[in-house]
Amino acid sequence: MAVYGLALIATAMGTHFALLKYVGGAYLIWLGLSMWRAEAKTANPQHTADSTWTSSFLSGLLITLGDQKAIFFYLGFFPAFLDLSAITPLDTLIIIAIAAVSVGGAKLFYAALADRASRLFDNSRAIRAINICAAWVIIAVGVTLLLKTLLEA
Repeated sequence: MAVYGLALIATAMGTHFALLKYVGGAYLIWLGLSMWRAEAKTANPQHTADSTWTSSFLSGLLITLGDQKAIFFYLGFFPAFLDLSAITPLDTLIIIAIAAVSVGGAKLFYAALADRASRLFDNSRAIRAINICAAWVIIAVGVTLLLKTLLEA
């Protein structure tokens, strides 16, 4: 839907869409240069480890329980593989256990990776390196957009 919507907007704007591309490319280059010059600031959390763990756990649980994509996935998945009229309470518990171990295990792995990555944000040199890499990517995208728009004209 988003691709077709953008294609419709591009068609409706005609030649003015090229101007939008130029402005977008220039903005990306400016954004990348600003990021390059930005001061590296380390994260300085004010929370205790226990309160952070509790709030993070509750936030993750509520986000997971409210995930509409997962609900729609299961709505499409279960009828294809299970006879829903013959499911017993034991079957329901087995399905819940399998989903909790498989999905929960993957999310625990992601959480462990995020915890390791968060330790980088205590090091200003690491933050500076990340900012420079991100700046290069943003500048490269901006230059590519400008060059592509020039070649299309």
